[in-house]
Amino acid sequence: MISGMATVRMVAMNPELEAFLPLVSQVDLTDPVAAREHYAKAAAARPTLDLTDMEVEDRMVPADPDVAVRIYRPRQAQGAMVWLHGGGFVMGDLDTEHLWAARLADGSGAVVISVGYRLAPEHRFPAALDDVYAVLCWAAEHAAELGIDAGRIAVGGHSAGGGLAAAVALRARDEQGPPIRFQLLNEPELDDRQESWSARNFTDTPWLNRDAVTASWRYYLGTTLATPYAAPARASDLSGLPPAYIATAEFDPNRDEDIDYALRLLRAGVSVDLHQWPGTFHGSQAILSAEVSQRQLAELAAALRRGLAD
Repeated sequence: MISGMATVRMVAMNPELEAFLPLVSQVDLTDPVAAREHYAKAAAARPTLDLTDMEVEDRMVPADPDVAVRIYRPRQAQGAMVWLHGGGFVMGDLDTEHLWAARLADGSGAVVISVGYRLAPEHRFPAALDDVYAVLCWAAEHAAELGIDAGRIAVGGHSAGGGLAAAVALRARDEQGPPIRFQLLNEPELDDRQESWSARNFTDTPWLNRDAVTASWRYYLGTTLATPYAAPARASDLSGLPPAYIATAEFDPNRDEDIDYALRLLRAGVSVDLHQWPGTFHGSQAILSAEVSQRQLAELAAALRRGLAD
């Protein structure tokens, strides 16, 4: 059971995940540099993946400034995805995302282009979005060189990266940019207002809680007023966006804004596959030994494969 949430009724955590709760630290963004070091240390301790059947290449995408990417190319790859790491807009890089990007490429059979976008608070909105959009445009323009079909490019991400993926889909629609085939949004961070029930009440959830989300938005936005390109939940028109897979975790401050975004997409005529994972918390799929985590990761890869299919 989850304890310490006075305003939240007691509900069951997945027992395999609950066993790991004493080892799960809370996100602390008080010092962004220290938070990044802790995040990188945790990522380095994860098991490695056999990449024998996959080509992995680091490149720099010409932009202002140039953007680092890591490209994962499985054999006989079908389609591609521009993938954006999580970390509250503050943490994460190509190395911390290496395992997850490789797993998605391996499980989906798609080329995965992992993006090392600029981080807040040193680089506030719209720096990260500009980096991601530059990579999307580059991937479409260099599709033949990359061995991909320019008409089968998806965008996706986890947490803050999921929010960036949703934002770049909005921007590409509005600017008549590269066509995006599919959105893969895993527990995305979409709404700076934090007015949903889960955002208001999940103050003591494992790993990510309300205070951490508040700090994330503060670093990302600074004194800038949020627009839909910063917080996609603010968009009034969601029509004409790509089909989406949206996954939510039960004990996640982002949960309700994600479900609401999925419903609004549906009302706007956008096809949506919404999966709410019972008994999970934000980022709990990092506990790879748990059967539910294995199902979550397999479903992400399968959703991408379906989304890019002919």
